[in-house]
Amino acid sequence: MAIRDIMIFPHPCLRKVAAEVQNIDDEIQTLVDDMLETMYDAEGVGLAATQINVIKRVVVMDCSEAGDSPIVAINPMIVTASSETAERSEGCLSIPGVHDNVTRPAQVTFRALDRSGESYEMAAEGLLAACIQHEIDHLDGKLFIDGLSSLKRDRIRKKMEKLKRD
Repeated sequence: MAIRDIMIFPHPCLRKVAAEVQNIDDEIQTLVDDMLETMYDAEGVGLAATQINVIKRVVVMDCSEAGDSPIVAINPMIVTASSETAERSEGCLSIPGVHDNVTRPAQVTFRALDRSGESYEMAAEGLLAACIQHEIDHLDGKLFIDGLSSLKRDRIRKKMEKLKRD
């Protein structure tokens, strides 16, 4: 296992649409292990492969209080989403130090493959619902700041570029 570098906005990989995983081989197993180690090391609750510049539809999450319940979602997709919404403050490992309120469906059901290639569906609410939606957005080249005003996004871009130089 290895800790991988997390790409910081505005790195171009964060805007790429990830390719579907065709087969779960040793490369994907290593990717999942590295992603989990990277996410835990960064003290995050979710990480998409695009954030480490691997343009594949792989997500890892752990929204548990103890940080001991990892979820692997390969080729995840939202199956159903509630019409009820919830607003919560979101941050992102690729946009360190930035948080803002985001409104998303309060409950979702998603379908994915686990690391063994078995298909599963999971109902999610609260932090997990927000997390899976946030991570799928990454796989689609979207960031939580996309809903902010262009002025706010420009300020964040400048802040991240300055952070990279320092």
